[in-house]
Amino acid sequence: MSSISSNWKRLQKKSKKSTKTPKSNHPKHSTTTSTDTTTSSTKEQTKTKPHNNTHNNNDKTIPTTQRQKEVGKYLAIDCEFVGVGPEGTSSELARVSIVNYHGHTIYDKFVKPTHKVTDWRTWVSGITSRHMAQAVPFKTAQTETANLIEGKVLVGHAIEHDLEALCLSHPKYMIRDTAKHGPFKKQYGGGKTPSLKKLSEMILNEKIQSGSHSSVEDARATMLIYRSDKAVFEKLHDLKFGKGKKYGDGNGRSKKT
Repeated sequence: MSSISSNWKRLQKKSKKSTKTPKSNHPKHSTTTSTDTTTSSTKEQTKTKPHNNTHNNNDKTIPTTQRQKEVGKYLAIDCEFVGVGPEGTSSELARVSIVNYHGHTIYDKFVKPTHKVTDWRTWVSGITSRHMAQAVPFKTAQTETANLIEGKVLVGHAIEHDLEALCLSHPKYMIRDTAKHGPFKKQYGGGKTPSLKKLSEMILNEKIQSGSHSSVEDARATMLIYRSDKAVFEKLHDLKFGKGKKYGDGNGRSKKT
């Protein structure tokens, strides 16, 4: 069992010393993505049941109320990749995981690569060919993810790689990237981008990615890392984009690229 899952309650208490759980503040107007399906309103999305086709989320170890299981306005995303091409050096999406502000798994599905897999990278991805029996087509994962993150504040680590793999874009003012956070780069990376593994160990005092990765575990760690310095994240965000442009306002659409 992963340490991020088993120790979530303790880590949440640690995070609450510097952050407060945000109140639900849904956008007044719902919007649709440029995907093939129409999204429901944000209010309806908060009651959506998790979309999962994996069986190792360990959500039962995360104490949550019914309210804490709702989608909410903050989501953290992480993906796992496999190798395609002659040498397996090109990366292709094979799993998408999304958790909410409280670490509850909202979406977790294996994805069928569109090209032949030549390197499963199991030692780091944790994915094998047998997982493809549960996998959904790429277009399905893309559409479901786009619908889910529309109008949400999206948290990630080097999130451009995850969005690129999904062929999606998300409004920059609605992204919080722990890899680009100035104070983290200065304090933990010597001015360079610190790895998620290092941030987790230094900020959360938890070791992750010691073996094969779990995108659920990584998404949870990323959300906790964001929460640990949420006030500074939002202050820097306001300086860059302005206080009035923070959350979904009817234009926070995720689009296919």
